[in-house]
Amino acid sequence: MGNLGAFKRSLLFSALPYLGFEAYRLFSQAAVVHATAKVFGVEEILEQADYLYESGETEKLYQLLTQYKESEDAELLWRLARASRDIAQLSGTSEEEKKLLVYEALEYAKRALEKNESSFAAHKKAIELNPKDATSIHLMGIWCYTFAEMPWYQRRIAKMLFATPPSSTYEEALGYFHRAEQVDPNFYSKNLLLLGKTYLKLHNKKLAAFWLMKAKDYPAHTEEDKQIQTEAAQLLTGFSDKN
Repeated sequence: MGNLGAFKRSLLFSALPYLGFEAYRLFSQAAVVHATAKVFGVEEILEQADYLYESGETEKLYQLLTQYKESEDAELLWRLARASRDIAQLSGTSEEEKKLLVYEALEYAKRALEKNESSFAAHKKAIELNPKDATSIHLMGIWCYTFAEMPWYQRRIAKMLFATPPSSTYEEALGYFHRAEQVDPNFYSKNLLLLGKTYLKLHNKKLAAFWLMKAKDYPAHTEEDKQIQTEAAQLLTGFSDKN
């Protein structure tokens, strides 16, 4: 069984070079990211990656970080895992690509934990040291939401990749999203959207509608904001269709 599992993983990840090529082809029209490992050190790369993430530049961020997919640095790897998952969620990503990107994200997350098992704990510690950092609090909410919504087949994959698969609840995610909003109200359209989506998961349609409306009405400064407006509007339309 161990050999079979290793073979399946080997077969899966043998497809990733093709996926990387396809991602490059799809996103080649985006502005070129001006950073390479030869020019910048890890700290500079992380700073640029965090800037792109906070700016909603999902595709540019993925382009940047995939240059360092062989890195041994846990901070780079977990950001790459997050970027892979975010690319998978874009409307232009095909279902087959979504599936491969999820597997890719899990593999990067596994490697990050192998390199630094305290990475997740360190991130929580950063919030304790800087409780006014809404972005870090929001990221903790995303972590909790991601593992709370993980479907059964992804949980099985996670069990193959992790000795102790991460787990969380929607209630935990909700707490972080609310805390981020209290620290810096309306700082990020995605935080508003995720508040609405989390309340939907908890079957509280009244509060879900409240936060989804805020996300829909959020001024669109980036492409991500526009996508979030569209998703919020679609979810709200679903309310009216059922009533």
